[in-house]
This record gives sequence, C-alpha cells and structure tokens, in this order.
Amino acid sequence: MAKTPTLRIIPLGGLDGIGKNMTAFECDGDMVLIDAGLMFPDDDQPGIDLVLPDYTYVLENEEKLRGIIITHGHEDHTGALPYLLMDLTHKVPIFASDLTLGFIEGKLAEHNIKQPKFREVHDGSNINLGCFSVHFINMTHSIPGAFSIFMKTPAGTVFHTGDFKLDQTPIDGVRPNYQSICKFARQGIDLLLMDSTNATKPGYTPSEATVGPSLRHIIKNAPGRVFVASFSSQIHRLQQVCDAATAVGRKVVVTGRSMVTNTRITRELGYLKIAEEDILDAYELKDIPDEKIVVLCTGSQGEPLSALSRMANGEHRSLSIHEGDTVIISATPVPGNEKSVQGIINSLAKIGCEIFSKDNATVHVSGHARQEELKLMLGLTNPRYFMPVHGEAVHLRANAKLGEAMGIPRSHIFIEDNGDSLQMRDGKVSLGPSYDSGIIYVDGLRIGDTDPAVLRDRQKLSQDGIVTCVVTTSSRSHRVSDVDVSSCGVSFSSDDELLAGIEDLVRTTIDKTRQGSPSVDAQRKAIRNALSNFLWSKTHTRPMIIPVVMEV
Repeated sequence: MAKTPTLRIIPLGGLDGIGKNMTAFECDGDMVLIDAGLMFPDDDQPGIDLVLPDYTYVLENEEKLRGIIITHGHEDHTGALPYLLMDLTHKVPIFASDLTLGFIEGKLAEHNIKQPKFREVHDGSNINLGCFSVHFINMTHSIPGAFSIFMKTPAGTVFHTGDFKLDQTPIDGVRPNYQSICKFARQGIDLLLMDSTNATKPGYTPSEATVGPSLRHIIKNAPGRVFVASFSSQIHRLQQVCDAATAVGRKVVVTGRSMVTNTRITRELGYLKIAEEDILDAYELKDIPDEKIVVLCTGSQGEPLSALSRMANGEHRSLSIHEGDTVIISATPVPGNEKSVQGIINSLAKIGCEIFSKDNATVHVSGHARQEELKLMLGLTNPRYFMPVHGEAVHLRANAKLGEAMGIPRSHIFIEDNGDSLQMRDGKVSLGPSYDSGIIYVDGLRIGDTDPAVLRDRQKLSQDGIVTCVVTTSSRSHRVSDVDVSSCGVSFSSDDELLAGIEDLVRTTIDKTRQGSPSVDAQRKAIRNALSNFLWSKTHTRPMIIPVVMEV
C-alpha cells in the first residue's frame, strides 16, 4: 500500500513581528507560497531600507514551486515579490485579485521586471497547483480584494485566513463569504492558520463605515483646507474621504508618490469612485478657495520624505500647510513609528493647525479582527489543529489562548517561530524539522545578509560618534613624530584640553610599546584600548576609535 504523502507548512516570515509574511507549503514534490511581504527597519537597523524574509529555502527548491498566492495588496504581503522574482530562474504564476495585481504590477515595473505571469482570481475561484487544490474566499480587511485561502492536499486540508476582520457593513458591500467558510468547515478543516494582529484586544473591531460620518463632520466644518494623511492602499478610507469632500462641495487634491499611483490604479479598476472634475492636480489650485479643498496625502507614519512631512516643513514643491488648516491623521502608527508620528504632530501644532487623529476623533479603525471575531472564526471553521500567524510573540500567544477557550486541545495548538515547520499526514499535524530562516536586508542597491558587525558599527556611530587618530612614527626608533586627532559626532570636538590629553596619551602608549619592535597591529590595538578607557573616564561615552599608525 502506497504511503500517504506528507504536507509541510514552513513559515519563513510573519511570526516575529507585524510584517514580512511568507509561508511555504510543500507536498509530494510540489510547493506553493502564500504571500511575500516585507517589513520596514527598526531604529536599531540604521541605514537599512527594507527587511525581507529569508527565502533561500524557496530558491533551493524552486523546481517544486508551482505558484505564488497573494492574499491582498499590502506591502507586508507583497513587498518581497520583486526581489524573490529577480532571484528565481524561471517565471512562476502569481495569483491574486485584480487590485492586488495592479499594485504588484507597478511595483515590478519599478524593478524592471517584465511580463510577469499574472493570474487574476475572484471569490470562489479554484485552481490546481500540482497536488494542491486552492480555493479563494472573499474576506474583509482594510483593502479591497482580500482573500482567505482553503487548500486541499493528499495529506489533509488547511484554511489560511490572511489578514481579516469580520465587517458586516463594508464600504464596497463585499462581505466575508460566510457560506464558503461554512461549506469548507463541513468538509473538514484539519489546520487553521489565523491572523493574530489584534488578538490582545477584546471585543469587535468597528466597521470601516463608522469612520465616514466623523470625516464628513470634520471636513464640513473646517474653516480652511483639510489635509488627510492615510495609507495609500487604504482604498475604503480614501473613498470615504472623497465622498465626504464632494458631499460638502470640496475638490480633492492628491499628493505623494504612492498616493498618486494607487488612486490612479484604483480609479482605473473601478474601486475608487470620484468624478473627473472633482479630483485635481496640486498645480491646479490657484483659483480655488481654501474652504473648497481637501488634500489626500501620504505621511500617516511620520515618514520624513512623505508629502505631509514636507508640507509641514515648508519643503513641498506645490503645497504648504498654514495656520487655520485642518489635518486628519487617519491611521494608527505602526509599532516603532510612534515618535516619528508625534514629531509630525508637534510640527503641525506649532504652525497652528487643528489636528485630528484616532486619539480625539473616529478617523481610523483597524483592519484586523479582535478577540470576539477571532473566536467567531474559530467557531465557524472548527479546525482540528490551530497555528496562530501574523504577529509578534505576545499576539501569537494571545491567539493560542483564544483557541483553547474555544475548545481546541492545547496539544493541537502550535506557536511557532520562523523556520519551524509543521507536518501533516492523514489529517494529523505534528511538529516537523526546522529550516534555516532569518532576514534579508535591502541596503541601498545591495541585497543580502548585511554583516551584523556593520549594523553594530552604525549603531555605535549613531550613539557616540567616531574618533580617528593618525600617528606617524619613525621606522627605526618607533618614536612618535606626529599625532593628528579628528572626530565626528562627539561632544568634545572643541575641547582643546581633552584633545591635548588624547595626544599625550597616544605618545605615552607608543613609548610603552616600543620595546621589542612591536608590530603596527599591536600598536593600533594598544592605542584603541588606551583611548577607549581614557574617553570613558573623561566623558562616559564610547565613540568608535580608528587608530592609524604610519611608519616613515
């Protein structure tokens, strides 16, 4: 009797933070990838532009890769695609909604990736990728065209929620397809992978529709121009801003690169509905009164080069923010961006703007399910096994507790790390082997494993600065003939007494090491150690010290 195939579920990203979601599914010589996202760097990763999941395992097994499924169009699910596709040696079909493919197309064009194998799917679509039978199910999130995924394999069945919330009154009227969820639940769901982002928050996430009345009230009563900063992919939010603006007789202006691109794509695809005469370019505002203008812009996360930041600082080419204007920040700061957002708010407050955010008005709701919705999803799917995904450790564990509360045995709940795996055979799930995992840094044009030592050096430079000490010695006597000290980013650069002390210390150190004809490396090491101890005793800082010893 033939042995039943084994399904391996390998999370390559998404289990150590909010972002870089990527999960590989491998069975009987076939592999399918769900999502390929990125994260933005933390404060302890200076100079890094983007952080990707390590997809080496996919490249090593690309002959098995039958397709890439993208659940929705956010960067944390699509951003790694260009880099992955550039590294693959053959074209792989990409399955997603028309809106998601529209966003991806623009992203790939920026990387000069031509003629990708796009395959548009819809609610109810069913595709076969090797031994995988994949079904797409409409789901509500903070972007249209979001799917949950149900997969049938010879080893068992998997339901992947993607990012979701259960919104009963979505702006576009496209509700979660509860009928399909229940249908697959009746067939039997062996393993549930479920979004954990809001698993620590009780209750239900409010509907996106609750934001509209608040936006309209603010826009209607604002005395001057209104600036609305939001994620450019939050199409339902942008639609509500457009609806509120046109309802009170205002024109909509769009600025910010991604905002301009995404509004164009979504209008072409019919997702963003606004009359041509009601949406203007920023250069067409000369004869329009301030009280007739709403500006849609990027910058809800405090990005220094965003449209909102440049307008607040008077650096935008065509728009500026003045006293009496109203600014709506229609987003929640991504963890790590709180200080940047507060910095923008402070800059706007100094100008004299009226500022609205989630702290003082209903101008934002989350796109992720809270505890009661998560429990409802657990009840609808009724899985035999459960693996929380998409979140930090605290979110994964909170989601696991919800699974226990809904009656799933603790032994059937798996809290994994990136690179860990599960294996399924005959519908039974167990821990599998671990695989190499990690992160890939995008550092300018360089893509790969940035040396940790480089990051440590950057951190040190950003904290305490750098001191360079160039010492010229005699090749015969090893006596010091000249000491030149320079510094950058240190607080004592103009302290002549301290700098003189450094020079004296260097001369003394070289004199002590003269015996035995020491090597240049030994002299450099001695100088570095002596200066490090000296500066710590005098300034309580540890700048990077670069000693240069030249013999003449």
